[in-house]
Amino acid sequence: MKSFTFVIALVAGLATSAFAESNARILAIGDSLMAWHGMTGRSIAHTVGRELDEPVMNNSIGGAKIIYKLPFSGAMGMKIGNQLTKGDWDWVIMNGGGNDLWLGCGCNSCEKKMRKMISPDGRRGEIPRLVDTARKSGAKVVYVGYLRSPGVGSVIDACRDEGDALEDRISKLAEILPNVYFVSLADLVPHGDRSYHGIDMIHPSLKASDAIGQRVVKVIRENDPARQ
Repeated sequence: MKSFTFVIALVAGLATSAFAESNARILAIGDSLMAWHGMTGRSIAHTVGRELDEPVMNNSIGGAKIIYKLPFSGAMGMKIGNQLTKGDWDWVIMNGGGNDLWLGCGCNSCEKKMRKMISPDGRRGEIPRLVDTARKSGAKVVYVGYLRSPGVGSVIDACRDEGDALEDRISKLAEILPNVYFVSLADLVPHGDRSYHGIDMIHPSLKASDAIGQRVVKVIRENDPARQ
């Protein structure tokens, strides 16, 4: 069953890339938050592309992690860093870390895992290395946070404190490095409003994907005069 789930996730992620135009200057990488609705053309990356009227390459894959040790599937994109393919990117939109906490340590005693991803001061770890690699290639980086539960049942409710801590560190990273911007989603979902989540209460609904994409577009337009 796990193998079947991986194949579905991998196909869903690769499908969004397969139809992207070769002249794309914006790349999206990450996990299911970024990949969701990709096969129907309604992912976050699709919203960004429509609003900016240009193609976006989406290499994100559901289930992908920041720290991933299996070589074959990691090379195919289950390790988010390997989704950062070479290209003349103006912008890299990315997310990640949630699966490392939820699937990697069950949001319990996760400090060691979190430190490997990013230190409390935001300066060290796999996330800063990935962000800096994208930035040094000449791209500006938008790092997108995660949706919050609207106060109704979700299996990831127990991860709220760890998620907040992770995003606090990523926010510090964005303050340190030039041309890096953190997009928080902490205030996106009104209390009690289930319309921003899919039926699993984890992944974004179409409404949420569009709203998140709009936040990303706002950052790009405000920091890229050519696209204003």
